[in-house]
Amino acid sequence: MTVRTQDSGARTRPPAGTGAGPVRRRPLRLRDRLTKAEAKVAPYAFVSPFFIVFAIFGLFPLLYTLWVSLHDWSLLAGDQGFVGLANYRELMQDSDFWRALTNTIGIFVVATIPQLILATVLAQVLNGKLRARTFWRMGVLLPNVTSVAAVGIIFGLIFARDYGIVNWALGHVGVEPINWRGERWSSWLAISVMVDWRWTGYNALILLASLQAVPKELYEAARIDGASAWRQFWSITVPMLRPTIIFVSIVATIGGIQLFTEPLLFGSGVNAIAGGSTGQFQTVAMYLVQQAFTGQRFGYASTVAWVLFILIAVFAVINVALLRRIKSVD
Repeated sequence: MTVRTQDSGARTRPPAGTGAGPVRRRPLRLRDRLTKAEAKVAPYAFVSPFFIVFAIFGLFPLLYTLWVSLHDWSLLAGDQGFVGLANYRELMQDSDFWRALTNTIGIFVVATIPQLILATVLAQVLNGKLRARTFWRMGVLLPNVTSVAAVGIIFGLIFARDYGIVNWALGHVGVEPINWRGERWSSWLAISVMVDWRWTGYNALILLASLQAVPKELYEAARIDGASAWRQFWSITVPMLRPTIIFVSIVATIGGIQLFTEPLLFGSGVNAIAGGSTGQFQTVAMYLVQQAFTGQRFGYASTVAWVLFILIAVFAVINVALLRRIKSVD
């Protein structure tokens, strides 16, 4: 005997040997359908706020900047028409942009490499047996919570040519006073010191958190095998910190190539955005703002912004490729 159910119309047979009659499928109630839909939709609903916020404040500005970079766009007059890649061609022949790019990469290299090395060593020291260890760990974060404006003013006084404490100290060893703002290399060095002072402790705490997760048994086994402290640091600590070092390096790369506030405050004055009398410490971020608001060329400034974005991506990939060459402790 076969029957047709109400909901699907399919024919069903009663279970063999039971003698029971035809089984009718009960149609799903509204509550069951909502529960089933909730199980499918809920995971996407939970993660959607991030993607919505990213789309509004991250993806849209990025794409809109690309659109503006393809136009002759003035701050006051607005869109003056589509120019295609003309802004990019002009940028490739712009000597001021290349000078700003050289300054940016120079300051980035001089500041970031010592910063990461010092942060790794500092994390190793803070992970050791120290008195008032919590105090020292909190202390290294103080430069990061200090107002960047105050940092700029203080370091501007420290590196002043006529009455700065650095020139005063160098004078005791026979070095003539240095015009830190007047030359390219001296200004790079002074700004790098400022950047390192602010961010070394912050990176050290991130590395310290990762360092505390390294199994102590690895160090004990190394000591039993007669490994020196340097050997333990290079063969255990550095490989175990590799994921964290990659993260810190990428964040430092993004911050270093976008450097803006420190050089702006270092050359404080009416035309501080120019980065010195000859632009000797003007970064790409400063040049971008100068083109956008002083030159009122939003289209050209958007082109600079997109090139800056590509540079950050390239440097981040290079960092990851280099750091992946560090062998795992396994």
